[in-house]
Amino acid sequence: MKNNKTVEFIMAGRRQRRRRWIIITGALAMLLFALCWGMLLLGSTVYPINDVLQVLLGEQIKGVSFAVSNIRLPRMLAGLLAGFAFGIGGNTFQTMLRNPLANPNVIGITTGSSAAAVFCIVILHTSDAIVSMASIVAGLATVLFIYLFSSGKTFSIGRIILVGIGIQAMLNSLISYLLLVGAQQDIPAALRWLSGSLNGSQMDELPLLTVSVLCLTPIIIALGKHLNILELGEQSATSLGVRTNITRIVLILSSVCIIALATAVTGPIAFVAFLAGPIAKRLVGVGFSNAIPAGLVGANLVLASDLIGQFAFEVRYPVGIITGIIGAPYLIYLLIRMNRKGELS
Repeated sequence: MKNNKTVEFIMAGRRQRRRRWIIITGALAMLLFALCWGMLLLGSTVYPINDVLQVLLGEQIKGVSFAVSNIRLPRMLAGLLAGFAFGIGGNTFQTMLRNPLANPNVIGITTGSSAAAVFCIVILHTSDAIVSMASIVAGLATVLFIYLFSSGKTFSIGRIILVGIGIQAMLNSLISYLLLVGAQQDIPAALRWLSGSLNGSQMDELPLLTVSVLCLTPIIIALGKHLNILELGEQSATSLGVRTNITRIVLILSSVCIIALATAVTGPIAFVAFLAGPIAKRLVGVGFSNAIPAGLVGANLVLASDLIGQFAFEVRYPVGIITGIIGAPYLIYLLIRMNRKGELS
C-alpha cells in the first residue's frame, strides 16, 4: 500500500513538472513570436501588419517590400537563429561540465572565432564569406586545443575551465594587437564584428546556420537524457551505462559547430550563451531537459536586446552592447555566490 502511494506521489510530481515545462516553453515561444513581429513591424517607419503579411506572402508593396525583405526579415532571422544557437549550445556546455562558468564565452571558444575574423578583416582584407569560414574553423580548433591541453588520466571540469580562460586571455591579447597594427579604415568593421551585431544581416548568410540549427538541435535533444546523467558525475554516469567519452565528444562537437556558425553570422553576441541556460533552468525547473527552453530564451534575449538597442536610446547600439549590459552584473553576482559557497576555492 505504501509503495503504491509512493509511486503515485512520484508520478504526480512528474506530471506537475511536465505541465510546468509545457506551459513555460509555450510562453517563451509566444513571446518569441511577438518579438519576431516586432522586428518586422518596427523601424524608422512603422508598417501595418497587413502590409508586412502581404509582403511575406510574396506581394510587392512600394517601400514596404524592400524594407521588410532586404533589411528587417534577414535581421530578424539572424537574431532568431543565432540566439537559439547560442542558448542551446551554452546550456549544453554548462550542463555537461556542471558549471555555469563553463560556457563558450568564458572558456574562449567564441574568442577563437573572433580572433580569426579580426585577422581576416584587418590583415588579409578578405571577403565576408572567408571571414565567416575562418571564424568557424577557428572555433572548432579552439575547442580542440582546450580539450587536448586539459586532457589527463581523468576528465576534469576545473582543468577545462582554467585552460579555456588562459586561452581566452591569450586570444584577447592577439585581438588587441591586431587592432593596433591594422589599417585605420579596417578597424570600424572589426569592432562592429567584435561587438556582436545584427546590422547588415543578409539572407545569403543564413542557409548554413539554418541547416546547422535544424540538424544539430535534434542531436542535442536526443542526447538530453545522457546529458542529465552526466550532471551526476563521471563515475555515476559510467555505472548507469552512459558511454561518457563518446557522448561528451558528440555534444561538444554539436555545440561548438552550432555556436561557431552563429558567431560567423552575427559576431560574438555577449553573454547570451551564458545567460540562457540558467534563466531557462529557473523557469522550467528540474526533471526535464531545458535544451529547447534555453534556445528560446537565447532567441528572446537577442531579439529583445536588439529592439532595445534600436529604439530605447537616442543613439542606436548593437545588440551585443545591450546583452553585455545585462550579462555583466549577472556574472559578478554568480562569482560572488560561488565564492560564498566555496565553489571557486
